[in-house]
Amino acid sequence: MKPQYPLTRSLDLHIYKSRDEMGKSAAEDVAAAMKKFIRAKGKVVMVFAAAPSQNEFLSHLAKIRGIHWARVVCFHLDEYVDLPRNHPNTFEAYLREHLFDLVKPGTVYFLKGLKGNGREVARQYAKLLEKHGGVDISCIGIGENGHIAFNEPGSDLEDPEMVRIITIDERSVKQQYRDYKDHPDPAARYSSLKAVPRKAWTMTVPAISAARAYGRARARAIGPPACARRPGRCAGT
Repeated sequence: MKPQYPLTRSLDLHIYKSRDEMGKSAAEDVAAAMKKFIRAKGKVVMVFAAAPSQNEFLSHLAKIRGIHWARVVCFHLDEYVDLPRNHPNTFEAYLREHLFDLVKPGTVYFLKGLKGNGREVARQYAKLLEKHGGVDISCIGIGENGHIAFNEPGSDLEDPEMVRIITIDERSVKQQYRDYKDHPDPAARYSSLKAVPRKAWTMTVPAISAARAYGRARARAIGPPACARRPGRCAGT
């Protein structure tokens, strides 16, 4: 697919005193956008990131009143190929726990809920996105190496596909290991770096950027020049 993001973009920078304050603000902005889309067209199509950086944002979003969740269609940005569906480290398990089981969206599509080999699942997920007219709101994070979803440095910023399988960057592998090393569920703690999956499905940069609105809930990568060191190669730009 051709990228639909504008050639010139601007970014509003907001600085908060705490993660909780930032998450609450992001949730309020996203909730307002959700209500606007639902009023305008009767539904809203959303895609969510799954990572500890999203905890505060999702917690506050789940508590906001007045969102007609029955009219919300949900996708998720990425998922490990190698983990079994019920593994606690799947992004499906994360989003169920932190949002979907709390708010009961009208429709949720999980990558691991589809049948077929890896490429067939990617194609099916892309067709589901197209069926719903693409994404209205992308709720994304930016990884320590500047990735969005699992579009690692060097990913095609004009990828013709909507969903594909990628090999996870080693810096991202280390980030995943740290994210879960102190998880309250021992089954979710990777025993070593070697245990962290290396293959994942991801929505591509054009598919994410084609969203009509954004919610961002991660700031760690903004401090160091993660993207500045990779001009033209970093998805986070």
